[in-house]
Amino acid sequence: MKKFFSKLGIVLRDPTMRKRIGFTIGALILFRFLSTIPIPGIDIVNLQKLLSGNQFFGLLDIFSGGGISRLSIVMLGVGPYITGSIIMQLFTMMFPKMKAMMQEEGEAGRAKLSQYSRLISVPLAALQAFGFIALLQSQNVLPHLGGMNLIVNIVIVTAGSVLLMWIGELISEFGIGNGVSLIIFAGIVAVLPTNIMQFVATFDASQLPFYILFLAVSLIVIVGVVVITEAERSVPVTYAKQVRGNKVYGGVSTYLPLRINQAGVIPIIFALSILLFPQIIANFLANSANATVASIASAVSSFLNNPWPHAILYFLLVFVFTYFYTAVTFDPKQISENLQKGGAFIPGVRPGDSTMEYLGNIVTRITLVGALFLGVIAVLPLGVQAFTGTTTLAIGGTALLIVVSVVLDLLKKVDAQISMREY
Repeated sequence: MKKFFSKLGIVLRDPTMRKRIGFTIGALILFRFLSTIPIPGIDIVNLQKLLSGNQFFGLLDIFSGGGISRLSIVMLGVGPYITGSIIMQLFTMMFPKMKAMMQEEGEAGRAKLSQYSRLISVPLAALQAFGFIALLQSQNVLPHLGGMNLIVNIVIVTAGSVLLMWIGELISEFGIGNGVSLIIFAGIVAVLPTNIMQFVATFDASQLPFYILFLAVSLIVIVGVVVITEAERSVPVTYAKQVRGNKVYGGVSTYLPLRINQAGVIPIIFALSILLFPQIIANFLANSANATVASIASAVSSFLNNPWPHAILYFLLVFVFTYFYTAVTFDPKQISENLQKGGAFIPGVRPGDSTMEYLGNIVTRITLVGALFLGVIAVLPLGVQAFTGTTTLAIGGTALLIVVSVVLDLLKKVDAQISMREY
């Protein structure tokens, strides 16, 4: 506790840290203000029916900070930007030139890929805006708009998403933490007061065992996220001795830390973004004039809204994206080459291809643990819902996972800033 207050004093006394924290808080307040500005012509009753009958849209509403339930100008959140990032990372794996550009050009290459992600997010936002508006019109949530009115609404919603992307970039550059993650975090936390008030208003003593179960699951998730996020596999590394003149260099033993969950919370966000498209398309085509198309779309929509298929798809996507993102961010070949250039080696393993294969096998095994953990935590609330018949936990596990991960990441970055100022 004494150490905490000591670091808090350093933060409050340092003008740069105060400015960064103030900028981050101001940007998040602006995001919350934008989420209260609705697009015109909403039928609130039909909107509530749509959200209450569709678990997935209810989940998206949590991540947008209530943006969908209000149909605000930022109802898409940062989803298009995340989808654009997924596409660019897929291209990086598919096209060797792009991967080489990112590795050889370093920070400049990553900046180019980030710029491409921003450019791709604009048409993706327009496409999602059109899909949302068309779906809301088919459900009588919005009136049927004419040509120019439809274009204006699409432009407004697209601009709102691009504005949020820009705010997130500004937070990353001038604030503290990852801006996109903090915006999602703020959207989740913003609904907590409303949920608490609803819980107090509808408190039922007969449901006390369920409340205890909810609290126990929440604590297990928090402890599990902290343990898995901080857990790492230490690979011993030894630097060969080198004689230069009368001095001997090297001969030092250290270790290479490999995190069990290197992907963090990104696979959850990726999975939610990917699940969005078939839901929107199926719900939109369900009201098609063509009976065959409408029948197929209704069947797909019913399948995706069924808790068990939804949970299985959700688990598989989280599992796959954990391996995918780890493969993008961790390159055993590059690390092997860097160790060899630095005169370092792993005891008992030959430098070069053997080291690359050894590191690859370790990462594959430890990522299995991280992927299973993320997948189980993501679908655990859905499983509890299937047995209890309540939707309270349907959003709790995933939201709690994201909140805890973002808070841990934010604390590490604040601690890093403090350490820089101490030295």
